[in-house]
Amino acid sequence: MQFFGRRHVDGPSDDQGTPAEKYRLAQRYVMPEGQATPPGFSEDALQGLADLDARTPPPDAEVRPAFEPVYRRTERLSHTASAGGGMVEQADGTRRPHYWGHRERLRQRFLKGGHKAMPEYELLELLLFDAIPRIDVKPLAKRLLAAFGDLNGVVAASEHRLLKVEGATPKVYYHLRLAEAFAQRMGQAKLLRRDVLTSWADLIDYCRTTMAHRENEQFRILFLDRKNSIIADEEQAAGTIDHVPVYPREVAKRALELNASALILVHNHPSGDPTPSPQDIDMTRRVMASCQAIEVTIHDHVIIGKDTETSFRARGLLDGPL
Repeated sequence: MQFFGRRHVDGPSDDQGTPAEKYRLAQRYVMPEGQATPPGFSEDALQGLADLDARTPPPDAEVRPAFEPVYRRTERLSHTASAGGGMVEQADGTRRPHYWGHRERLRQRFLKGGHKAMPEYELLELLLFDAIPRIDVKPLAKRLLAAFGDLNGVVAASEHRLLKVEGATPKVYYHLRLAEAFAQRMGQAKLLRRDVLTSWADLIDYCRTTMAHRENEQFRILFLDRKNSIIADEEQAAGTIDHVPVYPREVAKRALELNASALILVHNHPSGDPTPSPQDIDMTRRVMASCQAIEVTIHDHVIIGKDTETSFRARGLLDGPL
């Protein structure tokens, strides 16, 4: 038996089930003669409910997101991933991450005992404290050393390569550049107003600090006065990983502008091998010829490698006719 306007079963009500269930009930609803849709449902509403029903998975279906998260979860901030890992039980029985208080302990060790007894990764940690607050930076310090070999390599790393290391940020790069600037200024200060020929070890240390870990070749000139004191220290050219353009006339012109009496040429080999190439020897002789015409002496040409250096004068490469 049917009743117009309402079935003997419940029809679609506002408080009964999901929209899809309401739609299914509406389909079973018996409408009075001449009425096109159930009361309270427009044609658009019914179509929307039909679309929703088509998208609703069956109750027993396994539901998964259409797109997986794009981020990559790491354990970098987990105490278990920190050097040493684990928790430390305190006197009152509570437990804390092992690295709590580590920054202050490391600072005190540095202030009381100096840097000589500290491994490189701990010195790097001290530098990273101001760049990255409130987390354990020891894993990052070790990753940087693994990527660039040693502390010199880390400090001289380019921004592009540095930021590829997980955890490194632009602020880390800024602090490393600042440390490099301090090191270069200190090395340069040791050479000012001194005869560089009698301070050769300091000169080599300065050149190594400035150039040994560069990724591209760099050509520098130390302009000297009659007392062999430095007038100017200038980068004349920067090149690729295995070549740097040098123009002898420009070198001679700059020597005249500074009223220099002598020069020391310095360039690096990013490969790490300081052995002079035939092109290095030829370029040096052309610079010597240009400077000889204006009575400027070439004291030496030094090639800086990763671990050692080569002196043209020590190898006899500045002797003989030009």
